[in-house]
Amino acid sequence: MRLQLLLCCAMALHAQVQRPEPSTYAAPDLSQMITRGGDLRDVVERYRADETSLSRFHTLPGSPTTLSAMRAFYEAWSTSLQRQVDFDTLGTEGRIDYVLFQNRLRYELRQLVEIKRRQDEMAHLIPFAPGIMQLHESRVRVDPIEPAKIAAHLDAMAKQLAKPIAGCRAKPAECPEKKTVANRASRTVAEYRTILKNWFDFYNGYDPLFTWWVTEPYKRVDAALERYAAELREKRAGVAKGDRDTIIGDPIGREALLLELENEMIPYTPEQLVEIAKMEFAWCDREMRKASRELGFGDDWKKALEHVKTLHVEPGKQTALIVEQAVEAMQFVEKNNLVTVPPLARDVWRVNMMSPERQRVNPFFLGGESIIVSFPTSTMTHEQKMMSMRGNNIHFSHATVFHELIPGHNLQVFMGQRYRPYRRAFSTPFWMEGWALYWEFLLWDMGFQKTPENRVGALFWRMHRCARIIFSLSFHLEKMTASEAVEFLIDRVGHERENAAAEVRRSFETDYSPLYQVAYMMGGLQIRSLHEELVKTGKMSNREFHDRILQGNTMPIEMVRASLTGRPPAKHYRPQWRFYGGIQ
Repeated sequence: MRLQLLLCCAMALHAQVQRPEPSTYAAPDLSQMITRGGDLRDVVERYRADETSLSRFHTLPGSPTTLSAMRAFYEAWSTSLQRQVDFDTLGTEGRIDYVLFQNRLRYELRQLVEIKRRQDEMAHLIPFAPGIMQLHESRVRVDPIEPAKIAAHLDAMAKQLAKPIAGCRAKPAECPEKKTVANRASRTVAEYRTILKNWFDFYNGYDPLFTWWVTEPYKRVDAALERYAAELREKRAGVAKGDRDTIIGDPIGREALLLELENEMIPYTPEQLVEIAKMEFAWCDREMRKASRELGFGDDWKKALEHVKTLHVEPGKQTALIVEQAVEAMQFVEKNNLVTVPPLARDVWRVNMMSPERQRVNPFFLGGESIIVSFPTSTMTHEQKMMSMRGNNIHFSHATVFHELIPGHNLQVFMGQRYRPYRRAFSTPFWMEGWALYWEFLLWDMGFQKTPENRVGALFWRMHRCARIIFSLSFHLEKMTASEAVEFLIDRVGHERENAAAEVRRSFETDYSPLYQVAYMMGGLQIRSLHEELVKTGKMSNREFHDRILQGNTMPIEMVRASLTGRPPAKHYRPQWRFYGGIQ
């Protein structure tokens, strides 16, 4: 009897044991982590490892716990960087690393403020969110649970969801929020529903008391969340039930855009970038009319474009076309000694096909280690098949296969895995997409697009890049809606409607950053300007110029310039390079 009593007491004590409170994060001693070469590779790699560990534990971006933990983390690293790293003893690459790291930490801290602002903006629509966050975070900590109390908590939440929230059910007209905020709230509710399901599945069946108490109230809350997410989307955001085509998006506003531009080291305002895009558009218009005349369509370039769209291969032949065009581009860059292509990189690129569902947001190629090809499948409607073939015709492909493979993204990824891989912590689309787009500029200038059909295909894409800048910035400035962006692509660039909608959906309803679509042409223009500064003046050969960009790995192009020119940035550097003439 005494032994049984001792065992019961031991079990009771064991059940009450909880994880200790998390300690305040302290950054390591950075002064001991500077490499012999004077760069910050070990420092950045340690930062990334710690950040990854922390973010895998704190998985709710908008929760107070996550915001507090990540703020302490970034502030600790910022303080340590300033106090423990002697900037003046670093070489050029080390100083570039310091400025990049400082810039990244400043951006991350500002992003936490922006996340909190957006969370607060929709808080009145999701007053039950703190309760779900609490359950999730308690599960992650593996706190002891009291199933009866949890059941009561869920029961109260179900009743709360049954009542009008902020007037949005009883009197929708009294709700002041924008459609974009309501749509964001709808998506957030759907995310919370998934979070709650994962929480329930963690305990259900493993803890019999939990299952007995919690199953019924959980099911009621789950059903209520599903209804409420649909209600927000349909009644407040104005998207009809079953509508998968309407695009709402979530504009961030001018102030947030300026912070994004500062992080990317772009010393222009959103309005100035739109002006640059219009100037590039004007060049495209002139060149498109020239090609149209060569094809016998006079100045009506849209007729020339329609003609080129009909020049597609038969179903089943697209992969053979891709291989042919990939080999042509590789032979061109090697023949002209433009960039080093390691034999292994030349040998191991791959081809994959895009699923019909994925083509809803990616109607054209994607690239990296492999090129992912969009082309019709048997499951598509006749209209979808024709749009896909027309949008992936021979000459559109001729202008983009090398963008995805060699010398574009495939070569970038290959080299980035081998040279300064730690700089992936400073990844930017202005380097990634800008590099691939820059090759479209350079190969055009070198006569790679031989025929007028080739040139129409290349110009279509260049016009597309201009349009991306205009519609994405205008959307985030709240001067253009997503539906207006679709019409803009159709009218100004000549897109197929399905493809235009997919492009806009990709821009505004995926995880792309607000400046991602801007980065293609702007990054390309930056590299082109740097090429004019260093190669056209005879200071570097094409091969040295391109190799050194790849070997420096990803970072804002202004820091690429610092590296290539050997002019290290100041400790508290701010973007200042005006890379485009005519815009002050």
